Amino acid sequence: MTRALSPGFQKRVYAVVRLIPKGRVATYGDVAFALGHARVARHVGFALSRLEDKTVPWHRVVNAQGRVSLDETGPGFEQQKRLVREGVAFTDTGRIQSFKTVRLDRAALHQHWLSVRGPDDGGAEA
Repeated sequence: MTRALSPGFQKRVYAVVRLIPKGRVATYGDVAFALGHARVARHVGFALSRLEDKTVPWHRVVNAQGRVSLDETGPGFEQQKRLVREGVAFTDTGRIQSFKTVRLDRAALHQHWLSVRGPDDGGAEA
């Protein structure tokens, strides 16, 4: 059985997150699915929490309810602010408006990942 956080996992997470266009979001589970391992959503979150590369649009990854998972007064506030600047609207209760429309289709994200990854990206191995 493959370890969930094999060498290169974080790099692959960041590469998939870079595929999420402005004004759109994906869930932690969507990113995991794109990598070929739908059950490692929590590990996607761990990888993003270790992010040092400021060019990765981490703010475009939200939880499955269409909400920011982080504390709304700290990084969560920054995440919501960045999404709003990209045109993503939120309800008064903190959920993304029209979440089903703003959310990328996970199968399409997976296919996009498969089409752009290189041979050194590790394929679907988590």
